[in-house]
Amino acid sequence: MDKLRIDVVIPAYNEAQSVGLVVQDIPKYLVRHIVVADNNSTDDTARVAREAGAVVVAENHQGYGAACLKGLDFLRKQELKPDIVVFLDADYSDHPEEMTDLIQPILDGKAELVIGSRSTREKGAMMPQQIFGNWLATSLMRVLYGAKFTDLGPFRAITWRALEEIRMQDRDFGWTVEMQVKVLKKKIPYAEHPVKYRRRKGVSKITGTIRGTFMAGYKIILTILRHV
Repeated sequence: MDKLRIDVVIPAYNEAQSVGLVVQDIPKYLVRHIVVADNNSTDDTARVAREAGAVVVAENHQGYGAACLKGLDFLRKQELKPDIVVFLDADYSDHPEEMTDLIQPILDGKAELVIGSRSTREKGAMMPQQIFGNWLATSLMRVLYGAKFTDLGPFRAITWRALEEIRMQDRDFGWTVEMQVKVLKKKIPYAEHPVKYRRRKGVSKITGTIRGTFMAGYKIILTILRHV
């Protein structure tokens, strides 16, 4: 395990009250770089992340996928590329200390993508519209692609080889499902691992608004259908 290069990418928009906690809880012995992609925040997200020990890169174009892509740009410029990239959110809803278990299917050679399936959820951690949207998206993937996914969870690990093969492009709400659909299309082995999920700190910029919820749901469904 100590010979593997494992890097972490955390997209963040106005998460000053939580991003430091996320960075602090990541098992430091496990990772090389912790990259926080500051997505045009107007608060102290960047400062807090740096003080917690992360590398901060700036992405002024608003969008979850855009921030993730900026983080990958940083990794792509490294002389030694990572073996595994872990993604998680900056709102402290995920449990970063579970990263060791999340990557295990990759270490065992059983998968190149592992989705953290939010099987143990704190009450109120996911809004009803999130739960429904998650069910709808995974059901569509099952019908159209024969997928066995149960979640679009943001806490995920993927090999660098697979990431380069699927050539991620989405710059906003379709990022997570694009990754899963492309892995299905390329027949890249995948797995899910149960993770805990808690109420986020602060207000969600997506599910916290009607417009955000609608736009996210629309983009997720569109992304699934586009790749059929």
